[in-house]
Amino acid sequence: MSQSEIKSPAFHAAELRSERVRIFGVLAFLTILVMVLLIRIFLLHNTVLNPHPVWNLVLVAVIGLYEYLMLRLVNRALRKDREFPRFVWFTGTIIETSLPGIGVAWLYTTEFGFSYRPFANPVTLLFFVFIILSILRLNPWICRLAGITATISHLAAALYLGWIPPTLGRPAPETQTDVSHFAIILLVCGFVAGAVAGEIRKHVQAALREAETQRKLDRVQHDLQTARDIQQALLPQAPPEIPGFTIAGWNKPADDTGGDFYDWDAMPDGRLIIILGDVTGHGIGPALLAAACRAYARSSFGANKNLPAALSQINAAIARDLEPNRFVTFAGVACTPGTGDLEILSAGHGPILLYSTSHDAFIEIESQAVPLGILPEFSCGPPTKIQMKKGDIFLLTTDGFVEFENPAREEFGMLRLKEAVRASRALSPEEIIKSLYDAVLAHSSGTSQQDDLTAVLIKRV
Repeated sequence: MSQSEIKSPAFHAAELRSERVRIFGVLAFLTILVMVLLIRIFLLHNTVLNPHPVWNLVLVAVIGLYEYLMLRLVNRALRKDREFPRFVWFTGTIIETSLPGIGVAWLYTTEFGFSYRPFANPVTLLFFVFIILSILRLNPWICRLAGITATISHLAAALYLGWIPPTLGRPAPETQTDVSHFAIILLVCGFVAGAVAGEIRKHVQAALREAETQRKLDRVQHDLQTARDIQQALLPQAPPEIPGFTIAGWNKPADDTGGDFYDWDAMPDGRLIIILGDVTGHGIGPALLAAACRAYARSSFGANKNLPAALSQINAAIARDLEPNRFVTFAGVACTPGTGDLEILSAGHGPILLYSTSHDAFIEIESQAVPLGILPEFSCGPPTKIQMKKGDIFLLTTDGFVEFENPAREEFGMLRLKEAVRASRALSPEEIIKSLYDAVLAHSSGTSQQDDLTAVLIKRV
């Protein structure tokens, strides 16, 4: 028995509940035994075979009282969630398997000869009852102790009744050797019961470990769902209202939580800043970094109207939170109300597309800097400035779209991305994003999502 098993509260509780079942089994057997004795005494008037019916009942009553007291102790330990003393179980096993020996020695049938008296007593059946039910104590050593005690008790009772052990090499009557055989059977039964108890113990421990693992998984799932709810609550809940533009954003993490995020807020000069970021990886770790980066971005763009200065401030803050193997691709887009003017600064983020309705063509916006968190000092080229015409579409997505693979490991790619936008260009931003996702799903043919998907779409109206 390992130390981890001894300290397991769940296993202690399982042992106590199993002990209760064992006690109920003993009490049920004693009840049947009493009923049989009463029928023999009062209905059949058959007391010739046993001149000590009252003492039989007294012995049964003593055993029953002892088991009742054990039941009270077990119930108290269960209620108070306390460990049951081991010495009580071992002591109780010795007492229980010794009592049948007392019955064999004192409550024998006088009609039988001395050589038959160790067997001609129903009390001998209690040896096997206690050995078999000791299995429910889930301790192999207790079962072995029950077998050893029963063997010694039976031999002692036989010696008291006049049995003489056979001498090796000399012929002996069958009744003389049967006592030895019966004792060996009791001993073997104890060790067999111990083997069975050991196997049952393993299964109980495995079931408890599985149940504990499931409880931990349920708690983790609950915590992850809470984290997902919090992360989704941090995303914008309604599109921004800005003259000349309609804007929509959408996010679907690969796990319960993800490393993608988007946001929009007002800048000090009245422009609307739209941001989209992608922390490497997905799961709870990148989700926490994404929340931190979003907070840094709000603070920086709320105090700066210059995109390079804001991103430099974000880079300095997020670099302290990132591990060496992590970084954040980031894009900021400043929209000037009513004019169609956009100013774009990308730190290693893509794809970024502008679809021109008048030319029916796409322009890919290149990145002006390395991702955030890679270098301690942020440096970048000048932001890209464009002017959107009526019907033009500006699209920010994370790489989860273009890298989404089908069963043949073929990526969705930029070409399909552009075609999906072109095919739905007359729709609203929300509907265009939905059409884009539908196209990705159709391409995937059931392949599971491996990376977070995030998109922000700006349409000039």
